[in-house]
Amino acid sequence: MASEIWRAISLTVGLGSCLSADSQEADSSIVAPKMVKTFHEYLAHCHRTYSCIHCRAHLASHEELISKSFQGSQGRAYLFNSVVNIGCGPAEERFLLTGLHAVADIHCESCKTTLGWKYEHAFETSQKYKEGKYIIELAHMIKENGWGANEE
Repeated sequence: MASEIWRAISLTVGLGSCLSADSQEADSSIVAPKMVKTFHEYLAHCHRTYSCIHCRAHLASHEELISKSFQGSQGRAYLFNSVVNIGCGPAEERFLLTGLHAVADIHCESCKTTLGWKYEHAFETSQKYKEGKYIIELAHMIKENGWGANEE
């Protein structure tokens, strides 16, 4: 019974090479599927988090929030010091409300939805504080874990 369960688990996650030679010979007609699992960071230590509204993957902790005074292409947006579970596209120069910046679109690693952008370079001295920071539009995130009814 235990060997059957282990064999099923091994085949499911593509660990066919971990099986004994006897069980591999018996199942030589079975091709083990190769599954790719992307592991997402879970912000368990955070009291309040922001998550992707589309798939609920964690994106940032409230402690990483710098400003709520930003504007994205789809409305209000927040500036974060750091984020998790994010993929980054190539950087390109764009004229934003505050001038010329080199930015890279960011997307949720789980559902691939574009969420905002990362500031790679600011050309104006007054905007240098944004470099390496992330914008996530409110249209794409939801508050989770420990938010009070009156907290914004």
